Amino acid sequence: MEFLSQKKGFLGFDANQNIDPKVIVVPFGLEKTVSYGGGTKNGPKEIIKASHQVELFDEELNKEPYKEIGIKTIKPFSIKKKISKALDQLSNINEEIIAKNKFPLVFGGEHSITPGSIKPFVNKYDEITLLHFDAHADLRESYQGEKFSHASAIKRCLDYKNIKVVSFGIRNLSKSEMEFYNNNRDRIEIFWAKDKSSWNLSTLEKFFKNKTVYITFDVDGLDASIMPATGTPEPGGLLWEEVLPIIKKVCQISNIVGADINELAPIKNFDSYNFLVAKLAYKILAYIFEFKNH
Repeated sequence: MEFLSQKKGFLGFDANQNIDPKVIVVPFGLEKTVSYGGGTKNGPKEIIKASHQVELFDEELNKEPYKEIGIKTIKPFSIKKKISKALDQLSNINEEIIAKNKFPLVFGGEHSITPGSIKPFVNKYDEITLLHFDAHADLRESYQGEKFSHASAIKRCLDYKNIKVVSFGIRNLSKSEMEFYNNNRDRIEIFWAKDKSSWNLSTLEKFFKNKTVYITFDVDGLDASIMPATGTPEPGGLLWEEVLPIIKKVCQISNIVGADINELAPIKNFDSYNFLVAKLAYKILAYIFEFKNH
């Protein structure tokens, strides 16, 4: 596993931090099944580049979280051409990371990365709950003839019997996905975007308290007004200040073991969207490690 220098890696901080890193950032710009707008292969590179502009001090937590966390970023590498092989490749990388008791944060690429990313966790833990942010349910059995499609990402995760999913921001799904959801309510909970004004975050205890959790964040879960830089943007989505309390609460009550952020399709000369994702990634890590040992 080769790493970028600290200056070139995520957040771009000085290399004189003598801290054993707890987080390994995995740039994995998989782009095989996009069905509308393209460009996700450039997501990881642009997230890392934008992260060099993120202020390292967190005014909410009143500290510079990166100094306590320690973060290393894997050097970009070539991704296998066949999607099933690419997912195996990502599984092997994450397996190596968690074998060293590190936390993997994967930057996609399209959402089809998630079933590969979670495989080592599925093998390690009795049960995993996915905290899933998305505009789409991603519960199709296949899409355009591909069962590993980005539109099937959560369905492929649910192929593992020890996975449950709690989704936030869903506002676009097919009839077959709705039927699958209704038939699997014991494993899938959806907080619909249309109901966001009446969400009660105290109910999160029921789904996440003392659970082992993996976060998968499709950036199209955010509203298209703040996140148009994605292949399938949807109106009626989540805003920055609606997302953070959910992540914070789950970090306070559960054990987060890994995460991915996916589906950023950068738009040339519109760096604010890349910056938003970079700041989101830092905020997720800050919350995870702030509450990990509380």
